[in-house]
Amino acid sequence: MRKLFITLGIIAAVIAVILSALPLFNVAIIPAIAALVFGFIAFYLSKKENESKKAVQLIFLLSIISLGLTTYKSIFNKTEVGDTKALELRVQEAEDNAIEELEGLDLSE
Repeated sequence: MRKLFITLGIIAAVIAVILSALPLFNVAIIPAIAALVFGFIAFYLSKKENESKKAVQLIFLLSIISLGLTTYKSIFNKTEVGDTKALELRVQEAEDNAIEELEGLDLSE
């Protein structure tokens, strides 16, 4: 049972670290929290059976790294909005072209 939770914890922690480095970093919170939960369960079982806790420490380390990186990126990452005038002109031109095409259709059958 202990090995199962250690395995799940390491997998979730590695996924959290990978996701925290990607542009979709906000999703990394879910596997990081899951890794922490698996880590606490594995820690409890390791303490109960008096076995080594090195793998549990690795789970906690990777989870803390991913949560720290995710928090850092969410605080200091600024979303920049470009010039919307050009986009609005393109949308208006596309609407005008669509209206002209619809007016040019002969729907009488």
